[in-house]
Amino acid sequence: MLTEYRYKGIAKNGKAIQGIVLAKSKGKAKKMINNLAHKHHLRINSITPKQLFLYRVELPKGKKIKGRQYAFTKEEVSRALANIGYKNAKIEKAIINIRTKPPYSSILMFVNLSSFLLKEKMSYDKILRMLADEESNLTLKETLKKIESELKKGKEGTEVFARYKDVFGKFPAYMLGLATKSGNMAEVYDATAKFMERESEYKKQIRQALVSPAMTVVFMVIAVLYYIISIFPSTAKMFLRFGIDLPVMTATTLELSDFFAANWWWMFLLFIIPVIVISIWWKTPPGEVWRDKFLINLPIVGHLLHKSSIEIFFRVFAAIYSGAENNIETLNASAEACRNKYIEKGVKNVTIPLMLKDGMSLVPALAEANVFNHSTLSRLKTGTESGNILQSAKQISAFYEKETTYKMENIIQSIQTIVGAFIAIVITLLTVVSSEVATISPPTPGAM
Repeated sequence: MLTEYRYKGIAKNGKAIQGIVLAKSKGKAKKMINNLAHKHHLRINSITPKQLFLYRVELPKGKKIKGRQYAFTKEEVSRALANIGYKNAKIEKAIINIRTKPPYSSILMFVNLSSFLLKEKMSYDKILRMLADEESNLTLKETLKKIESELKKGKEGTEVFARYKDVFGKFPAYMLGLATKSGNMAEVYDATAKFMERESEYKKQIRQALVSPAMTVVFMVIAVLYYIISIFPSTAKMFLRFGIDLPVMTATTLELSDFFAANWWWMFLLFIIPVIVISIWWKTPPGEVWRDKFLINLPIVGHLLHKSSIEIFFRVFAAIYSGAENNIETLNASAEACRNKYIEKGVKNVTIPLMLKDGMSLVPALAEANVFNHSTLSRLKTGTESGNILQSAKQISAFYEKETTYKMENIIQSIQTIVGAFIAIVITLLTVVSSEVATISPPTPGAM
């Protein structure tokens, strides 16, 4: 989470100066402030982080009031309380102040409630104040109070919300800032809420279709290996000690057990090292692009994941098309919001340069990026020819929402059925092998 750091110093002309920077740590704040000092020839005297203070006030009639306030110094809190008539307050610096990002559901609830209240013609400052009072998450509560205060001072909405993108998320913060200068805030908030709901659904689909089945299979394999290496031999080898011949399946399983027991370490490394390397590489910019291209080319689910990204792209496009200053800003924001780095790279590196440098129109430039399917480009072309590209973008997002939701549910059910069948087969094989052990009987004494 970003923290405010206030610096004080002396300018080259001897005048006292102060300012505020936002940074994730004091080290990064120092680096930013030192760069400013070097650029403007400043001498920095102090750097103070904004901290949490707890206060208690006892009113004349014996009523006690407790509260919390972020400030740079204890004296600032004291002055603020004195200005509203609270004197002789006991103020202490909070020992523990863990600031975590609010849950996604809390942000979505804020956006939905704001949209509803805006439609009810309530003023935006009252909405922020009321939702801040009702909010249980302390980080979001403090953020809403700061936003209300900064907007009252006349600061630009896009600038204010951009400062809190670590709380809301990059794109929601962009949209909420854009809404403050929009002619229809409720409509932009509605679009933002829909985007957030679809983004959450997209992540859920990824987990259900790919992550959960893969983890289930991996844990199943680990459990089977543990049974073969550790549990099964303790029973089977007992018969060998008495010179009893083992049935074919039991003997084969025991051989596998000995092989895995002797070689498990290099087999484990052979599996885990590529997983670690790929996981690290996927966090790099080229790795993110390759990963997302790989996902949309997967059999069965790939084309639906591709359409889900296209849906989010055009949902965002439609939401900010009229509010953004130009098409380039709209395309840039839509590409970043679609949650697919391969599509984002195509739009930013191919489409936007073609439109800026060569003056190419929107649809041909999107086609050159080679990241959108034919039906999307065809529908968009029809919209541009009829002069209603906004309506086309809305139709594309609505159509793909319905298609991907319906088909993905069926695919997820099919994948779950396949995984269930795999587990059933493995358990059946283990049961057969275990049952075979129970059929082994020692030779009758004296019989040869």
